[in-house]
Amino acid sequence: MNLKAMLPWYTKIIIKIILTRLPLNYRFWRGARAFRHGEMNRPAYAYDVFRSHYDRVHFPRKDKGFVALELGPGDSLFSALVTYAFNASTTYLVDVGRYVSYDIGDYQIMADFLANQNLSVPHIPRASSLHDLLKMVDAHYEVEGIHSLRNIADASVDFIWSQAVLEHVFRDQFGETLYELHRILRPDGVCSHSIDLKDHLNGGLNNLRFASSLWESDFMRKSGFYTNRIRYSEMLNQFKMAGFNSQVLKVERWRQMPLSHGKMAKEFRNLSEDDLLISGFDVVLTLQ
Repeated sequence: MNLKAMLPWYTKIIIKIILTRLPLNYRFWRGARAFRHGEMNRPAYAYDVFRSHYDRVHFPRKDKGFVALELGPGDSLFSALVTYAFNASTTYLVDVGRYVSYDIGDYQIMADFLANQNLSVPHIPRASSLHDLLKMVDAHYEVEGIHSLRNIADASVDFIWSQAVLEHVFRDQFGETLYELHRILRPDGVCSHSIDLKDHLNGGLNNLRFASSLWESDFMRKSGFYTNRIRYSEMLNQFKMAGFNSQVLKVERWRQMPLSHGKMAKEFRNLSEDDLLISGFDVVLTLQ
């Protein structure tokens, strides 16, 4: 029985608010399975996520020597090994904090997984630390979010991808984040994003119950369940405003509304049911 799944959404909010105020770091909570930034510490998952994005796009340097960027690598830098195995010349891994495992043994397991796929991998025993390993594969782990993106050269990246990350970008930084991704992407480059529009509490729309004055406060942003609540049509419009063409590949929907309009904050009550029923989507972006 999954006790976490049985907890009401409001109980999860209370628990997470309490836990995030305790003087314990993220590594402790990850070990206790209270907080996790995705499943990227599992080799098969990390590989499958990369392939799902890589296989759906085309760009001129795809065969060899491309520059890649993963937005929000989460709990590992396994993607650095995967992109190396697919002949990337350089990889950027940009996050908003240091969440990854630094245990070199974890990366040996990832390398073994890739070798079993008949892919070329670095010789992990030569690396005494994660820092050494990243140098071997010319990968760069940056943890200052949008500030890290600003330090990447114009038109220098061929391929950008993210998995359930864009919905976590602070709302007031979303447009600027898209601008930076547009700026660093080569004219013939491509982005691939999978976006989860559920509330990250109970897989519904409970995050729409709160007014922005509360939801966008530092108190709520730092409590471990923040999503920017940008809905499907608005997000597509923001892509367009940032200078991207959007090709939507997949749209997921609820069969019925998980939350009635009447229980939403006033700012969301006028949104169409068609828009609110969309729980996630996959999109490929190219420059206009």
